[in-house]
Amino acid sequence: MEKSFFYSLLWGSIGCVAVFEAKLVGTIECSTGLPPSPSFFLPDFPITLLHMERVKFTLEFIFKASPAIVYKFFTTPSCLVRWFCDEVDIQGETYTFSWSGSEEEAELIEDIENEKLRFRWEEAEEEEYLEFDISKSPVTGETILVITDFCDDDEVDDQKQLWHSQMEDLRKEMGG
Repeated sequence: MEKSFFYSLLWGSIGCVAVFEAKLVGTIECSTGLPPSPSFFLPDFPITLLHMERVKFTLEFIFKASPAIVYKFFTTPSCLVRWFCDEVDIQGETYTFSWSGSEEEAELIEDIENEKLRFRWEEAEEEEYLEFDISKSPVTGETILVITDFCDDDEVDDQKQLWHSQMEDLRKEMGG
């Protein structure tokens, strides 16, 4: 008995979706009493690749805290865990962030004290980065934080919402 299935696979790190029809070509017998499960599928070619476009976006936030305090909250483990992640381990230029047991590694590729931090995620494309640009407004004296990040084109609104939420947490922790 031949069964046909439609599959869609998402490769997040390379931003592609493969859509193909596959035919069940075998089953695995299970001694646990569970029903047989598919052993593997062979795609009916051609496989269609739909490229997910990666886009750069920026957000600007205003803080009452000084640039030095904002910078400290991006570079000190005890401060990062208060607003950004569950745990962080910093070894030289490598930051290992943990969220609910899942780890992500980033390399600090630019660091100008109290002014700018630029990270490259381990799984990111070469031209992608996460940047925090910190400056002081000469008019109001407030600290301006500009975040530059990258995501799939269909996730921009969600990523922006996530950063807004993170910045509210940061603002609470810094006291303004």
